[in-house]
Amino acid sequence: MKTLLLVLSFTCVFEISNSILGTHFWKFQEKVGQYKKKRFLKNKLRWQKVFSPNSHLMYSEFEDLYLEQPLDHFDPLVTDIYEQRYWVNPTYWNKENGPVFLFIGGEGALGAYDVEEGEHVDLAKKYGALIFAVEHRFYGASINKDGLKLEYLQYLSSQQALADLASFHRFATSKYNITQSNIWICFGGSYPGSLSAWFRLKYPHLVYGAIASSAPVRVVKNFEGYNQVVAASLADPVVKGSLKCSDNIAAAFKIIDQKIKDKQFDTLKADFKSCNNISSYNDTALFLNNLAGIFMGIVQYNNEMPDWNVAAVCQNMTQPASPYDNLVKFTTIYLDGMGQECFDNSYDNFIQELEDTTPTEEGVGVRQWTYQTCSQFGYYQTCDQNTTCLFSPLIDLKSSLEVCTTVFGIHGKIVDKQVDFTNSYYGANHPKGTRIVFVNGSIDPWHALSVLRNESPSQISIYINGTAHCANMKSQQPTDPPSLVEARQKIDAQIGEWLNETKLPNKDMRLYFTV
Repeated sequence: MKTLLLVLSFTCVFEISNSILGTHFWKFQEKVGQYKKKRFLKNKLRWQKVFSPNSHLMYSEFEDLYLEQPLDHFDPLVTDIYEQRYWVNPTYWNKENGPVFLFIGGEGALGAYDVEEGEHVDLAKKYGALIFAVEHRFYGASINKDGLKLEYLQYLSSQQALADLASFHRFATSKYNITQSNIWICFGGSYPGSLSAWFRLKYPHLVYGAIASSAPVRVVKNFEGYNQVVAASLADPVVKGSLKCSDNIAAAFKIIDQKIKDKQFDTLKADFKSCNNISSYNDTALFLNNLAGIFMGIVQYNNEMPDWNVAAVCQNMTQPASPYDNLVKFTTIYLDGMGQECFDNSYDNFIQELEDTTPTEEGVGVRQWTYQTCSQFGYYQTCDQNTTCLFSPLIDLKSSLEVCTTVFGIHGKIVDKQVDFTNSYYGANHPKGTRIVFVNGSIDPWHALSVLRNESPSQISIYINGTAHCANMKSQQPTDPPSLVEARQKIDAQIGEWLNETKLPNKDMRLYFTV
């Protein structure tokens, strides 16, 4: 079974990838991406019927462009380069004083749609902005043919990615005749949301403001808080969850744990349609992670697809049958919806996939992202020390860290040191920056690692009740809840305020970036 995904981004469909053993979280991301691509293309076809092909650049294809970047920005003795892919949409740009909107890519391939659709595009229309979308190094097409080999992965880091953006800023300023009157504002969601905040933090002379959506800027090795939010979300009546729902899920997993203890592996294999035997320790752990990943994915991407949401989960998990039987039935419904006959719970297959060094231009980079979690971020969503977790305590930290050692030779103590360094380098969830807006949804499990209160008058937090991962980054829809509409209005107003600041009389444009 392959988990490499389609060439999609759609704001932050693929961000952040799962940081547990398991592939079905990625599979659910793929399903969300397929749905969004279908919807996007359908809308685009409808637009093209209304507008003649040459009447509006917005409705034509935008070209893939490339910029040569150093493989290592910090060591002049490393002379290797790679080509970074980007897109530009000048349709709405007021060249005299319109801003530049930089859409930052993350651990999934970007596409031309990233300069065609989304909140940043809606805002570009209003404020006359030039739009860039820049793909992250080592993802999508922004990678050399040998880039996934272990000796090259050392150049995959957030620091190098930010240096790429600084280099792109210099390149684009020259190529597109951008002046000091055209201030830069960056946008990102999930890991790119962190990059957006960090770019403003580390390169304040280049970017005037940053919108950081669902940005987990505090990194942790053992991310117990993820499943705490999952449990709370499944019990939240705002999204049609209930305490009975979350209790039933927990009860079902307790029965599974008991069956594992009693070595009833054949029963579990048949009930939950495993493609293979799950009696070995690692296969058992993968089975549990895949099963939990169903709920984690649906919560994180709540309402991204019709009928795949907390409401649907709870409708199925509160039927009159036993919690275990409800879970068996819901798993079958899930597999049917995913177009699959069974779960691949083979740990060996999982490791083999992570060890594959063949680059692909499509979807999320599973090997690359796993390396980043081992070398910088952690983010392992566990249950072994989390008393509020609905799932099995066999979803543990030990199993995740063993993947780092097996695949990359990175041991647990090194992960600890790298996580500590990342927090020290960026300031965790108390960064000392200015003009950064952190946007989070209450249903999104990643909000637990973001900035949830105003750190200063110019570093603010917007918290949206009832929304999930990166909800604000989509283009506005008639079905948007009032809380989301209000959040977008606040983001819009903040960008308008920033732009007005730069137009004040006697404003010294040489100094405004660091104020």
